[in-house]
Amino acid sequence: MSTDQTPAADSPFRPRPGARDEAPQFVLPLVVRIERAAPPPRTDALETAARAVLVMLADERSVGEGEWARAMRDWQDARIRKVVRRARGAEWRRAEALPGITVTGKSAQVRVFPPVPLDGWPKDLARLQVSGTDLDDPRTPPPADPAAPVLWMNPDLGMSAGKAMAQAGHGAQLAWWELPDEERAAWHAAGFPLTVRTADPARWAELTAGGLPTVRDAGFTEIAPGSCTVVADHPALR
Repeated sequence: MSTDQTPAADSPFRPRPGARDEAPQFVLPLVVRIERAAPPPRTDALETAARAVLVMLADERSVGEGEWARAMRDWQDARIRKVVRRARGAEWRRAEALPGITVTGKSAQVRVFPPVPLDGWPKDLARLQVSGTDLDDPRTPPPADPAAPVLWMNPDLGMSAGKAMAQAGHGAQLAWWELPDEERAAWHAAGFPLTVRTADPARWAELTAGGLPTVRDAGFTEIAPGSCTVVADHPALR
């Protein structure tokens, strides 16, 4: 993981080939429900996706001898890939029938599934669209609460909603890894409160130099390799 401006020797998001690239590659699938008549606000979708990743990481099936634990370990031993696809109507109902967890935000719904091989998606997920997922906020989100975890997005990068949801999930996961067990337990017990906001450009420079967990994208889609996309600002990590 990278927590400063220099990629670590074997970061899960490092653009140069390394040991993580030699391991079998897995992906964490997320599906966002986007009904044509009532799409969720963009920020709500980003926040719900980030919480969905945390819920999966904390689920008892994902650890120890749980039924998803092996897949979770294999995934975390390689690149930490996440792919967001969209579904509506019957597509969403088929996705809900597969093993996974649905997380609901203010109006957004995101279902997260245990990791699958990069080329081994279940057919009901593989057929879902991955590109062009975009959403808007009907009104400007309120300022972030500085007493709560905030996932700050890079103000200089234009990302589709699907790409941004995956990046928010990366940021939440890096914060989870960095937290002491006691802080993890407290965050879990509280239901993983968090906000996602786009940083002010001047504030962004401070955040990326502040030693907080920082996502540097591997550059598989949309943006250049090594781009800094998210800074995870959890109060316990300041």
